[in-house]
Amino acid sequence: MEHRTYILFSKTLNRYYVGFTSDPLSERLRKHNTNHKGFTGRVNDWEVVCFEVVMH
Repeated sequence: MEHRTYILFSKTLNRYYVGFTSDPLSERLRKHNTNHKGFTGRVNDWEVVCFEVVMH
């Protein structure tokens, strides 16, 4: 099974976010950039700046 560890950056917040998922990274990024409760839901300009695929 593959998992992805990723780092996102928001220019609006000038903040980084570190996450971990087994979902496709494009789908996870789409979810981060939607309006939802939680830290990343405040803005919709998150971009992936780094990721790594981990095989289990």
